[in-house]
Order: sequence, then structure tokens, then C-alpha cells
Amino acid sequence: MTLRLSRRQIISGMASAAVLTGSPVRNAFGQKRVPITEGDVAPLPIAIPNFVAGTPGDAEVGVGVAQVITNNLKRSGLFAPIDQAAYIEKITNIDAAPQFQSWKAINAQALVSGRMTRQSDGRLKAEFRLWDVATGQQLTGQQYFTSPEYWRRIAHIISDQIYERLTGEKGYFDSRVVFVDETGPTERRIKRLALMDQDGFNVRYLTRGTDLVLTPRFSPSTQEITYMEFGQGDPRVYLLNIETGQREIVGNFPGMSFSPRFSPDGQRVIMSLQQGGNSNLFVMDLRSKNTMRLTDTPAIDTSPSYAPDGARLCFESDRGGKPQIYVMPATGGPAQRISFGDGSYSTPVWSPRGDYIAFTKQGSGQFSIGIMKPDGSGERILTSGFHNEGPTFAPNGRVLMFFRDPGGNSGPSLFTVDISGRNEQRVPTPGFASDPAWSPLLS
Repeated sequence: MTLRLSRRQIISGMASAAVLTGSPVRNAFGQKRVPITEGDVAPLPIAIPNFVAGTPGDAEVGVGVAQVITNNLKRSGLFAPIDQAAYIEKITNIDAAPQFQSWKAINAQALVSGRMTRQSDGRLKAEFRLWDVATGQQLTGQQYFTSPEYWRRIAHIISDQIYERLTGEKGYFDSRVVFVDETGPTERRIKRLALMDQDGFNVRYLTRGTDLVLTPRFSPSTQEITYMEFGQGDPRVYLLNIETGQREIVGNFPGMSFSPRFSPDGQRVIMSLQQGGNSNLFVMDLRSKNTMRLTDTPAIDTSPSYAPDGARLCFESDRGGKPQIYVMPATGGPAQRISFGDGSYSTPVWSPRGDYIAFTKQGSGQFSIGIMKPDGSGERILTSGFHNEGPTFAPNGRVLMFFRDPGGNSGPSLFTVDISGRNEQRVPTPGFASDPAWSPLLS
């Protein structure tokens, strides 16, 4: 089985700077980019025909690439892909300018054309162009070379290019999610670590399910995750290389260690250590194995998460009587409470953009997923239900994934919602799923 490689490794010969020839690139959409934070957004009508087969036998791949791009953009809530049955022009040559009047007639504002060509060495060459239908100008275009088995990755990368050009924000489609896969009856639930693309495809299991696993988290800089496992004896925090399968314990502490998370540079892991009836935050340097205690209270301090610059961290603590969110310097020191609404707050996580902290809020029989600014202002509930928990941000900080458990004989499922509270979507998984953690963009 071929290992999943980085974008740099799978795409050789990528024309990262050179835009494909055609009409000149202009800022035609500069004044009409898709807004992504306002409450009511009219999705942009976009046409995504099947990619042309440059060589016999590649038509199926061309259809697949167009479908993945269509699904990605549609799920974002910012785009309205037009049904191919409405198309007037059939694009057979992407080197020729499209018949823009035909695309205006079906109300397309943007058009994607592409081609998949098999090379003599067996690689696939993928080309695409993004057009502004109103002005007839090419907005961007790229070409990529890759092994045929990575065609879905190419489609995600192209989706990111389109998203960025039309919104002004980085995309999030070329990313993965680690989560806890759950199978079996409620009283004998088997939980395995699993890895998948952000759209639910290419699921791979990382553990066998012999021990209970919780709270997996991605490293921002390596192919590793950290997670908590209930094995023999006290629960422990582990590091797992997701490509080699090698794992190691993060320290051998007395008592229980849980809620691990990497620092932004990937060089440290912060976690909670339980000692008696309370728990405090500790950070371990992964190279030296030196450990530093960050909090020292008789309360339960847990669920730490770093700001993207590594200077501060947020965490959950019941030092005030019930779980609330606090912010403190990453090296320790005084902690400031930032949550003051009704109910209790838990599982805080800092946005990759640094502008929000997401959380789970419990009160009045509801579990809600919300966001607030790092100073505690601007609290906004995005979704509520019987049991919502565990938010994780997409790499661009504009979408959250979480899990919802309806209770009873059913089990948890993964959902996404954007930071305006719009466009809630269920994420397909093979079985029940919980504790999602979104990776950075693959690179």
C-alpha cells in the first residue's frame, strides 16, 4: 500500500507560480468576492463540467475530479454548483475560450474547466482554469502531476484554489480528520482511532479497538497524533506516527493523564495530570522530555489549547464552582476567566486564526457549540441539541466540526457548521463517530 504523502511529494512539477496560458488574469472578482462571515450569504452560482479526458481511459477520473470539487464547494455553503443537465456548451478543449454567453444564459457567475491526461511515465497531469463568466477573464489556472491513486487529493487541492480565489480566504479541503470510530452496542462499544479525508473518504483505522481511546489531536508539524488510551492500569497519553504506526507514551506519570494537545510548533504536548481529586496542567518538551507544571490549584484544570502564536492558552477549570473557560500565559501565571454566561463551559479550542475560541456549553438540558473572542466578548451559539460536544476548527478557522449523540440505542455522528451558525452538515463516517480533530492543511 502506498503511504499518503505530503502535497510536495505527491505533486511533482507543479506550476505553482505559473498560471496556465489563456486570457490574462485580472482581479475581475476583486469587488464581488463571496462574503463568508455575514449571516445571510447568497451562494455563488458556479459551473463545474466534467474534466476533459486528455487520453483514452481517463474519462472516469475526469468525472470523479469534477464531482469531488462540486461536493466540496457545495458543502461549504458558499457556492451553488449548477446541475450539469442545464449546461448549453459542452467543453471539449480547455485551451479554447469558453462560450461565455452560453454560461451567462444559465446564470453561472464562475466556470471551472479542466483536463486529466495520462503521461508516458504513468503519472496523471491535471489542469484547470477558473473563469469569471461576466467579464470573460481567467481568474487562475494551474497544472499538477501526480500518481493516479492521488486523484482525489488533486481535486481537493483544486477546490482550495477555487475557494481562495473567490473568497479571499484559504481553503480547507486538502485536510484530514482523526476521530474515534465507534461500533457495537452501547454497553460494549468498541472504539478505534480512525483517519479520513475531510469529506469522509479514505477512512483508515489506526488502532485495533482492544483498548478505549479518547481525544486524538494532530501535530501541526509532523505526521503524528497524540491521544489518551485506557489500557492496563491508569490512562496514558500516547504519541502515534500515523504513517509508520509507531507509538510511545508521553511521560510515565503517576495517576491519570488526559486531554493532550500539541503546541503550535509541534515541539511540546500539554495535558492534564490527575493527582488525587484534582487535576492540573503540565507541558512536556518532546525532545528533552522535561516537564513543567503550569497550574497548581485544588480544582480540575483540563482541556488546554494553545493560541496559534503559542503565547497563551485557554483551558477549562471548575475553580470558580463549575466548569468555565480561562486564559493564561503559555508559561503559566495568573489565569483570567472569560466565560460568564449561564450554564457551564468546556472543551475550549483556539481558532487557527486566533480570532475565536470555540467551546461546548451545557445548560437548560441543552449542549451547545459556540464561539467567543479570546477576551470573552462576542459569545455566539452556533448550534444546540441534546448532546453536542468537542468542537474542532478547520485549518482556515471558518468551519467547525463537532459530534452529536442523540442518546438511546443510537450513537454519535460528526457534523460541521460555519462560524456564522449557518450550513450545518452531517459528515459521512462508516459507523458512529466522536472526538473529531481537524488536521492542518496537508503540505
